[in-house]
Amino acid sequence: MLVRLVYASRAVDPSPDAIEAILAESRSHNPASGITGILCYGGGIFLQAIEGGRSAVNKLYSHILHDARHRQIELLAYEEICERRFGGWTMGQANLAKINHSILLKYSEKPELDPYAMSGKVALALLEELMATASIIGRA
Repeated sequence: MLVRLVYASRAVDPSPDAIEAILAESRSHNPASGITGILCYGGGIFLQAIEGGRSAVNKLYSHILHDARHRQIELLAYEEICERRFGGWTMGQANLAKINHSILLKYSEKPELDPYAMSGKVALALLEELMATASIIGRA
């Protein structure tokens, strides 16, 4: 059974090196677990979607909840899915400092990432828009 989980968190260390370390770890460990997804970040905030088998996704989310690199972790959406939307990435990335702010404004009150003020449905729509506009990199 496939599921998709979307969550938000704040980075303890928002430096490029720290974010790259998170992405590298994801790309290293996710293929063996059948996990795919994307990580969107900006202003010290993460918005992430992870997809895969129910047990694998729940195990990864439990790991994230205990990961000292994240704080204020909040589950935005969790659902059973028929197919993956982010299956092309072991962990794609979108740096919001490098995208057109009108995309953020389309889904938010202000042109800045604030998934804590979004419903899970809107957060997923933003991630899908980033995918559709080729704002996601790191295809693997």
